[in-house]
Amino acid sequence: MAKDMIFMSFFYHLTPTLSISWRGGREPYLYKVFIMNKTRLKKAWKWFKIIALVYFMIGILLYFLQDKFIFHPTKLPADYTYQFDIPFREIDLAVTAEKNLSIVQFTVADSVRKGVVLYFHGNRNNINRYAKYAVNFTRNGYEVWMMDYPGYGKSTGKRSEKVLYSDALLLYKMAIGKVSAEHIIIYGKSLGTGIAAQLASVRDCKNLILETPYYSMDALAKHYFFMYPVMPMTKYSLPTYQHFEYIKAPVTIFHGTRDGVIPYKQAKWLAEKKPGTELITLEKGKHNNLPDFPVFQQKLDFLLSK
Repeated sequence: MAKDMIFMSFFYHLTPTLSISWRGGREPYLYKVFIMNKTRLKKAWKWFKIIALVYFMIGILLYFLQDKFIFHPTKLPADYTYQFDIPFREIDLAVTAEKNLSIVQFTVADSVRKGVVLYFHGNRNNINRYAKYAVNFTRNGYEVWMMDYPGYGKSTGKRSEKVLYSDALLLYKMAIGKVSAEHIIIYGKSLGTGIAAQLASVRDCKNLILETPYYSMDALAKHYFFMYPVMPMTKYSLPTYQHFEYIKAPVTIFHGTRDGVIPYKQAKWLAEKKPGTELITLEKGKHNNLPDFPVFQQKLDFLLSK
């Protein structure tokens, strides 16, 4: 017994840091560790709940505000008068009592018209922003028909992925009433690339030309919001890659290596989906300056000269 007491006294004096005072006695080191870890766990759990709450709140906002992330329209009054430097005619197509489709046709002389380019523009402003690109086609003898999406310019009605496709089909039906399919070129820029690809997958055309396309809206959303399960959250999937399987026309893609909006790799993924797709890589090209590159103009002129 005396030996045990001597041993315990030696142990506590040898390791004073391994014990703490507790109600006049001494408690072992493991108990101290347990108390410290318990406190840390409580703090960690508190921060986890805060981070989780912020995560879910941002996710909810992304879901309900995704239209504002994708679409940036500028509306125009119904009596607005367009003013462009090249000849054009304006068409207001009353689809339903609540829906109007605003179309601007940039024209050439009938005697030299080679065909029609159905131009599906990007996600900002309205036709006014993209009208400057019409000359790239009209100088080659092609009329350019631009359509504003619902909520853009003077177009009205509700917007959805299905509506975007059906409006594009209406524009195609108008064109096929004027020229044959081998004289129709479908062109998509940025947001419009998914719409153009879907139209080319269900209707014949001479060429499909895509400028800065995305693999799908889901893939683009995943690029920006990789921490979220984007596929069940997106209202607009716009699966460009899925449409490639059904496109019969030749496909040409223009994309810049420094595109800060839609990564260049998404154009590469698309080119791999359809054998024979021509990917024109513009070194140091960004999202909105590809027409400034001589190689862009040269290749586009070549495609339109066939």
